[in-house]
Amino acid sequence: MRIEVVTLFPQLVQDASRYGVIGRALERGLWSLECHNPRDFAQDAHRTVDDRPYGGGPGMVMLAEPLEKAIAAARAAVAAAGIHSPRVICLSAQGERLGHRRVVELANEAALILVAGRYEGIDERVVERNRDIELAVGDFVVSGGELPALLLIDAVVRQRPGVLNDARSNVEESFVEGRLDCPQYTRPEIHAGHAVPSVLLSGDHAAIARWRRKQALARTWLRRPDLIAARPLSEEESQLLEEFRSEQHEAKIMPSFASVTCESKETTQ
Repeated sequence: MRIEVVTLFPQLVQDASRYGVIGRALERGLWSLECHNPRDFAQDAHRTVDDRPYGGGPGMVMLAEPLEKAIAAARAAVAAAGIHSPRVICLSAQGERLGHRRVVELANEAALILVAGRYEGIDERVVERNRDIELAVGDFVVSGGELPALLLIDAVVRQRPGVLNDARSNVEESFVEGRLDCPQYTRPEIHAGHAVPSVLLSGDHAAIARWRRKQALARTWLRRPDLIAARPLSEEESQLLEEFRSEQHEAKIMPSFASVTCESKETTQ
């Protein structure tokens, strides 16, 4: 997979892409990265890439001509690699909110061109003429499109074959089935007085799988009820969620086992 990023800060994107999972995948040649700086296509000695907005208002707007030439350079680089019709994505707070399904879809593309805007935005004519998709990583504004582009790159690249050491990682994560992931634990068995759930130490793989499904469903219900509403519960999910609710109810109305034990000892002394 080729990813071309149009950005005023190419070093920011290049440096951040060298770390972690996507950095190792980059070293192994599982994807490639190239950046194109609109300043390299500016017409004046100051390499100007922005100007005041028509109609007035605060801030500056990215100029159409140098930005469009940078996008054209990205298209040419992709074409030289024998890839035609790359998806051009503008990172923008006005775009579609990025979700797992879109990430999986984009991971199947041979090439992506990501346009990272700055200032108050980019000239709308560039957006209309070039973009296939406009994406936002959330309902908030950041100073530029580089960080959203990096988030998208990370999400997309890790979906590519061979990037993750364990192929199961991509299918046991949050949002894959429209649910959040279950809680995770590792050594030591007791930390700060809190023990790992005993089922995870039981060696009973069927019981562990069922516990994880219930916990994932419960966490989704508590934290992201919109995901529960988006997809009907199966019969098994309904049963698991009802079990969790009953357990929560009992925990609230009954004293803990430890407190009951202490009270019993005090009574017998």
